[in-house]
Amino acid sequence: MGLKRFFQRILPHKEHFTQHKHLAWLGNILHDPDIFHITRRSMSGGVAVGLSLAFIPIPGQTILAALAAIYFRVNLALAITLVWITNPLTLPAIFYLAYKTGALLLNEPLMPVSFEFSYSWLNDKISTLWDVVLVGCLALSTTAGVLGYLITDYAWRLAVVRKMQARKQRKSSDRIT
Repeated sequence: MGLKRFFQRILPHKEHFTQHKHLAWLGNILHDPDIFHITRRSMSGGVAVGLSLAFIPIPGQTILAALAAIYFRVNLALAITLVWITNPLTLPAIFYLAYKTGALLLNEPLMPVSFEFSYSWLNDKISTLWDVVLVGCLALSTTAGVLGYLITDYAWRLAVVRKMQARKQRKSSDRIT
């Protein structure tokens, strides 16, 4: 199965968005075909937008992903879906990874992991940790967006080349018989 069919199967359809009662205020913006096309450019861009915003620790990531997808005219459904990589289950691990990444980039010593989680502990550590976590989140965001774009673009190109080779081989075997 090709990448296009795979994405057509798993992503919500255009009608899911255009007929949604809470999205009616967007009007004709949702009727732009570019934000629903399944092409190499729109899918790679949707992955980049979704992964980039997934690692930014702000509320409303889904809305920002939708607005960014519309602005950059990339696949809306994919951008919104990938933002949800960060969810209540994955957030602690992602923040810990961001903390370690930020500490590495800022050359900060790692604090020992403490399972004491009280308001006073958090109040003492938040100012120190927050800067390090933010730098880590920005680094992860940039890396994930760029790598996501490049990997998706490469996978799409590879799938097209393989499909063309298979077609060429079928044509040459048809000529022989």
